[in-house]
Amino acid sequence: MYKYIFGPVPSRRLGVSLGIDLVTHKICSLDCIYCECGATTSLTMKREEYVPISDVLKEIDDYFSKNIKPDFVTFSGSGEPTLNIGIGRVIEYLQSNYDVPVCVLTNGTLLKYKNVRDDLLKADIVMPSMDSVLEKSFKIINRPEKTIKIEEYIEGIKSFKDEFSGSLDLEIFIIPGINDSKEDIASLKKAIFKINPDSVLLNSLDRPGTINKISGASLTELTNIKRDLGFDRTKIISKGKNRKNIASYRSDKEKAILGTIFRRPCTIKDISEILGLHINDIGKYLDVLIKERKLEVEELERGIFYKVKK
Repeated sequence: MYKYIFGPVPSRRLGVSLGIDLVTHKICSLDCIYCECGATTSLTMKREEYVPISDVLKEIDDYFSKNIKPDFVTFSGSGEPTLNIGIGRVIEYLQSNYDVPVCVLTNGTLLKYKNVRDDLLKADIVMPSMDSVLEKSFKIINRPEKTIKIEEYIEGIKSFKDEFSGSLDLEIFIIPGINDSKEDIASLKKAIFKINPDSVLLNSLDRPGTINKISGASLTELTNIKRDLGFDRTKIISKGKNRKNIASYRSDKEKAILGTIFRRPCTIKDISEILGLHINDIGKYLDVLIKERKLEVEELERGIFYKVKK
């Protein structure tokens, strides 16, 4: 088992992707209500070497010495990857030694800093999120660190787009009743045209986030929002392949997860700690088990629990 890399994980956007997690659970500058990794426990904008980069590079070397090259290497995981001051070093190492495409999934809040933008310039794809640019909706859906200002947030993403030679794909996560009002969509439209990303990706919930009282947007709702945004390069993120048909899907992991939950209801973090699997890796199995109606979810005081369906 690796500590800092996980997968490969089947991605709806990037094919089969090897994940790299540069922060520990759950360090982030936002505490988004839809986050499938759970609630943020350390809400910060401070950059540090949250996990040792030398150890990350050793795991990368070990993985590539034993496995075929994935479609992408993706920086994602337990929190905001740009909070780690070593992210630029890891990107450069990957592309110098393994010639593999690199994608960075980021919430975009640190792109206002030039050193962060410089760190990401060698990536192939950067996917910042921007769910709302209205103060009220932004605070409800993203629950930001207190120093984050929306105008700086937008300007940071725009500055990076102007400097970046790769593809900047702006992701918008829609939660009906929170960030889908006419005012929200009009404000997002204005920000999108200002940034002029290579694409806009409309997304919504697959499985429960930090809270269980929110629901995903339907295809019809997302289609209407796409129309109202009026940005030609807008795509709706569709469901990927059946995850059971992907080579990295392992029935022994599925059985271990189901067996653990059978003993007692667990949060995704509980499962991760018991089985030593990364949260993002566990997610693909939970998706299958929920779809097959083997599991159900319940929101309790400590978070979202998965339990065997009766």
